[in-house]
Amino acid sequence: MISFTVTALVFGVVFLAELPDKTALAGLVLGTRYRASYVFAGVAAAFALHVALAVAAGSVLTLLPQRIVQALTGVLFLAGAAVLLLKKGEDEEEVRSPENQSFWKVAGAGFMLILVAEFGDLTQIMTANLAARYDDPLSVGLGAVLALWAVAGLGIVGGRALMKRVPLRLITRVAALLMVGLGVWSLAEAVS
Repeated sequence: MISFTVTALVFGVVFLAELPDKTALAGLVLGTRYRASYVFAGVAAAFALHVALAVAAGSVLTLLPQRIVQALTGVLFLAGAAVLLLKKGEDEEEVRSPENQSFWKVAGAGFMLILVAEFGDLTQIMTANLAARYDDPLSVGLGAVLALWAVAGLGIVGGRALMKRVPLRLITRVAALLMVGLGVWSLAEAVS
């Protein structure tokens, strides 16, 4: 059974953490050059694969004693918050473009771009932490994949307009604050 609360929490945390990431920019660049639906199909498939790997890794962590898992996830959330707060602005990365507009070339370019760029990314690590924290792989996986798809969709369709209205610094700080809260909560549960 899927927990709406866990799914919503994961969606919010992952969405805010991914929004200022290079993925939205990459989706924006690909979306301005190619058919949006083709780009989204490739990007969505790559994110689904990343979430499946992260949830599997987080589920393995649940085999450890609960206090160790809580302490480990607490430390990793705090480390993730530090990464967000200390991250400098990233330069635009050049996107290699497919030679034509065929579905497979465009979707393949989007898939490969996300597969390589997001492997071991902060949100993938956060998803593994959340899967370990809540021991609810379906709810965590659903929340994470929906958040990543939403960010990709925003990036593809209108990322530039959103970034003009909501300061990137504010989004990053809110995501970091949520991660600090989750980290402190996990550490407090590990100690008590």
